[in-house]
Amino acid sequence: MELFSIDIHTHILPEHIPDFGAKYGYRGFIHLDHHQPGCARMMMDDKFFREVQANSWDPQVRIGECDAHQVHVQVLSTVPVMFSYWAKPQDTLDLSMFLNDHIAGIVERWPKRFVGLGTIPMQEPELAIKELARCKRIGLAGVQIGTHVNGMNLGEPRLLQVFQACEELGMAVFVHPWDMMGADRMDKYWMPWLVGMPVETTTAIVSMIFSGLFEKLPKLRVAFAHGGGSFPATLGRIEHGFRVRPDLCAVDNAVNPRAYLGRFWIDALVHDPIVLGHVVDLLGANRVALGTDYPFPLGELVPGEMIKGLNWDDTKKEMLLSGAALEWLALNRVRFGR
Repeated sequence: MELFSIDIHTHILPEHIPDFGAKYGYRGFIHLDHHQPGCARMMMDDKFFREVQANSWDPQVRIGECDAHQVHVQVLSTVPVMFSYWAKPQDTLDLSMFLNDHIAGIVERWPKRFVGLGTIPMQEPELAIKELARCKRIGLAGVQIGTHVNGMNLGEPRLLQVFQACEELGMAVFVHPWDMMGADRMDKYWMPWLVGMPVETTTAIVSMIFSGLFEKLPKLRVAFAHGGGSFPATLGRIEHGFRVRPDLCAVDNAVNPRAYLGRFWIDALVHDPIVLGHVVDLLGANRVALGTDYPFPLGELVPGEMIKGLNWDDTKKEMLLSGAALEWLALNRVRFGR
């Protein structure tokens, strides 16, 4: 039996990105240098960031690779370096609209193969809410946001109104690490991606829990990238700290952090079958969704391979492959002809 699969963690770029630096009058924006067919350099001004292939921008290539790996649906989001929270808010809004229209156009053309997440100018909540509402109007299912906003953690009061709007509009939220803390100590060994990213995600989860965000917004649907970072492995320490130093940990929320297991989703991108079993035991199969970080090499290179390889029955496997995603996105599999 073929199991229905939805990959909630994939990134896409427009093939042609305008010269936003020239448009806005200052530097720091990404553009693509198509230096050879099917291959481009992501450049931040004149600084090389990453090399990408056609599967980063061509939906037809993506569909072919998805078919080869039995991935029926991809959830599309931008590459986090495009968030541009550091820029002038109105410029970030303009850039976000460009990226969101691109993703919405792909979803409109291939509605059974793709679901879209937008990006919003989180540094200015009023503009973020404006674009969030537009994302819903143009057919996107939610938004992808960073683990912090220019150093401001997600549980800070200034951002609450954005999450309130997400709950009211029924928009899913995908939290992805970016601009990792401690970068000055991680200049070797690819450590920002190997060490910094899990810490960023854990910081976001703990900030949202301890601030009482999930308590205030019980219907908010949030998923965290990369298996929730180091949160599943450090929950015992976090809970212990909450118990022995409530004067430091419980200042904004008196609820044990363990009580929030099952209140949010994580993707299954943990790269280890023992760890995958642990996070499923901890959060429940209906809160762990297939996510591969496609098309980047630090992701799961054969989507769903680890889930399918575990000694679980097909019902449990399909919950991770698509059931958890459908609940997070508030979508029905009938939309995809399943």
